[in-house]
Amino acid sequence: MMQKQDVPPDTLTQKIGVLTRREVEARILAPIIDALGEEFGRDEVISIVKNVIIHLASQQGSELAETMGGTDADAFMNSLAYWTRDDALQLDVIENNETSLHFNVTRCRYAELYKALGIPELGAVFSCNRDFALIEGFNPDATLKRTQTIMQGASHCDFRYTFPDDHQESKDQP
Repeated sequence: MMQKQDVPPDTLTQKIGVLTRREVEARILAPIIDALGEEFGRDEVISIVKNVIIHLASQQGSELAETMGGTDADAFMNSLAYWTRDDALQLDVIENNETSLHFNVTRCRYAELYKALGIPELGAVFSCNRDFALIEGFNPDATLKRTQTIMQGASHCDFRYTFPDDHQESKDQP
């Protein structure tokens, strides 16, 4: 049996894109959640799954920073190619500079996927809940503010990332 430190890096997202990955995960997890929910209570099972997914997202954020070769707004913007692959998201970029990456998602095929699979209530657990942990893993000094999602019935998702001004810090140093 492989030890945890022997597990190869997770490069699945780069190979197949996030939308396909989420569909595969959902098709496996949803029936498992149903079966475990019958035995142990659905709310408790979903809570555990949510916590595990959030923990994984933080780890994936760290791995993403390594893959992208940086933790700034530009590197994160470039990483969005994995989430938008196959027209999975339509973005309206509002601001993109050294310290801010603000955009609205105007179409979310992730929400459409979970609805088509008959599990719209799990969409936030499988996808949206990852966002805050992912950016924390990617850059612990970056922040995300989001007040609404398509997954929860809004017209758009409002992502507002703020990154530290590394140039300002270097100017402040003697």
